[in-house]
Amino acid sequence: MILYNVTTSLEPSIAEAWVAYMRDHHMAEVVGTGCFIRSQLLRLLNEEDDGVTYAAQYFSISLEQLEAYQLHFAPALRQEMDDKFAGKYHSFRTVLEVVE
Repeated sequence: MILYNVTTSLEPSIAEAWVAYMRDHHMAEVVGTGCFIRSQLLRLLNEEDDGVTYAAQYFSISLEQLEAYQLHFAPALRQEMDDKFAGKYHSFRTVLEVVE
């Protein structure tokens, strides 16, 4: 199993709206692409700056499905996020293999 992790640091002023958008829209759209089997949203408890940080995790059964997502779906979904929250967040992505 492959875990696609998107860690996002937000300005506190958008945190509530961003979480609602993720929960009610974005995460369902990502899973709805058929490239992932489930997702979860986590909040980091050990904040190091004035921001709020979350990790959205998406589980895929293969690296090929993740690559298909990145090629065919991610650009438009990232643009949607930018359209709503541009300049108020920063994300970085990691790909992990579930070992056990």
